[in-house]
Amino acid sequence: MSDKMIIKTDGQELTLERIFDASTELVFKAFSEAAHLREWWGPHGWELTVCNIDFRPGGEWHYCMTCMDKNQGDFYGQESWGKAVYDLIEKPSQIVYTDYFSDASGSVSEEMPSSRIQTVFHNHEGGKTRLISRAYFDSEESLKQVMEMGMAEGITQTWDRLEAHLARVKK
Repeated sequence: MSDKMIIKTDGQELTLERIFDASTELVFKAFSEAAHLREWWGPHGWELTVCNIDFRPGGEWHYCMTCMDKNQGDFYGQESWGKAVYDLIEKPSQIVYTDYFSDASGSVSEEMPSSRIQTVFHNHEGGKTRLISRAYFDSEESLKQVMEMGMAEGITQTWDRLEAHLARVKK
């Protein structure tokens, strides 16, 4: 995992923190616009093959990550559907949403844990952004379940891809 990433769990809360070499405005756009999300969301070898976003309070982001890397064995071709429902958007400082596992029609999975996520974008010295994401789960068991599924590795790879995307679009 990247030594740039801070990952902490405490009870029902997962906190992720990292500094990105880009303005808060650009990092916020990367989280709020489909054109950006398609370029970086998901771990290495996965692509957003569906990305429908209605970025407003009460709006939804429905997406599908598909494994496109044949070297990932049994994961190759696998789809992972997700859905976010936005609660609060304060441009360019904060996004609060509830994150769900879903199916292709957008129906929420009852078997998989959901979380309420607060993503905060702080100005950092040198025109950088300190990104802090706090995910609140219904129980410690739910957090443990997603951690055992590889959440830490997946989000680290996803944020590595975000860092590379930001470097490309800043030029």
